[in-house]
Amino acid sequence: MKDSNFLKEMNARSVWHPMAHPADSQKNPPTIVTGAQGVRITDVDGHEVVDGVGGLWNVNLGFSCQPVKDAIAAQLDRLPYYSIFRGTTNDCVIELAEELRDFFAPDGLSRAFYTSGGSDSVETALRLARQYHKVKGEPARIKYLSLKKGYHGTHTGGASVNGNANFRTQYEPLLPGCYHIPAPYTYRNPFNETDPEKLAQLCLQALEDEIAFQGAGTIAAMIMEPVLGAGGVIPPHESFMPAVREICSKHGILLIADEVITAFGRTGSWTGSRHWGVQPDLMCTAKAITNGYFPFGAVMISDAVAEVFEQDETGLAAIGHGYTYSGHPVGAAAALACLAETKRLNVKDNAAERGAELFAGLQALQADFDVIGDVRGGHGLMCALELVSDRATKAPIDKARVNKVQEVAYQSGAMVRVSGPNIILSPPLVLASEDVQVILSSLRAGFESL
Repeated sequence: MKDSNFLKEMNARSVWHPMAHPADSQKNPPTIVTGAQGVRITDVDGHEVVDGVGGLWNVNLGFSCQPVKDAIAAQLDRLPYYSIFRGTTNDCVIELAEELRDFFAPDGLSRAFYTSGGSDSVETALRLARQYHKVKGEPARIKYLSLKKGYHGTHTGGASVNGNANFRTQYEPLLPGCYHIPAPYTYRNPFNETDPEKLAQLCLQALEDEIAFQGAGTIAAMIMEPVLGAGGVIPPHESFMPAVREICSKHGILLIADEVITAFGRTGSWTGSRHWGVQPDLMCTAKAITNGYFPFGAVMISDAVAEVFEQDETGLAAIGHGYTYSGHPVGAAAALACLAETKRLNVKDNAAERGAELFAGLQALQADFDVIGDVRGGHGLMCALELVSDRATKAPIDKARVNKVQEVAYQSGAMVRVSGPNIILSPPLVLASEDVQVILSSLRAGFESL
């Protein structure tokens, strides 16, 4: 292996990184991860830490899930690739569709459209939503609603419904017809409302107002995360998503649940929608579907939506959309093994238990460090700390101070993720109690360094 300094020089010369200024890796060389085992990663210098990020929200089963590795290897030997475009398919995607049908039955979802990842899944769901209304004879329904602070990937459609300007401004103009309502973000919101239930009602009223203003007959879908993830781990009040479902149903608007992060146990329930007792019309999945070991995703489709497409006799339901790697047999084999292991280990229960420990530990840190303005979590293994320079005014913190917390935490034993003023935690769902304590002690060291 090349030495650390040489690799960093080559990286700065040749690699542009997602979500970073192209020159940043020249000034601030990234951590070069060269190995992983269990819930720990090892860098090029041999430093081993607990991965509090879980890859990128996706390595739910950790880095040593042998059944998934074995399934990938076996499938590469048997059939490394074939297209599932019209006229051909493979046995793995068929078997996987049946397994997904059973897994998502409580969510009211029964059909799968395969993709290559989360952004692909969002783009697919947005397109299917518009097509659904055209097939139904309502071609004017082309608009989308979403939440401010929401994150829905980086394709043009996903960026257009994203509720964060960081993913939009440099690429505008984006898709027309996308409108955003306030998120139920208790710590910061335009209503200055700190009661979660009251804030949920205000946001729901804003949704009703926007529908009335746009005209319900022009809106195709509302897309939302059951718990906002990349926007800073923002869980809504329990009344919020069920009420969104009710409003969408009342106005003939499809509800798309973006569960690229929350599906497969992260919230302490098998899906985020199920966590709130909601059945969406479409659900975007990816990430943990293969534990991050292979790029793969699926949009799950309800019976009601499927019926409109499958009973069409006009030809409008012919799907002019897909990806070269839709239903990749190696990805499907990985997903089959991953789903079996996910259920065998019952990771949702461990996520709930370890998540409660992590959330309580973060609240204890808040009591000791004034720089922690808000602690969010309490729904499985997804938590965030929002840092401020002044707790009373909620004034933003200097980015360098947030980065220092991350750097010291890493040297002390845990990888954590910085996103704006937030430190986000999304560790593997097979995390043990002792791993939780490592994350907490490493963060404490980070805050003590300020």
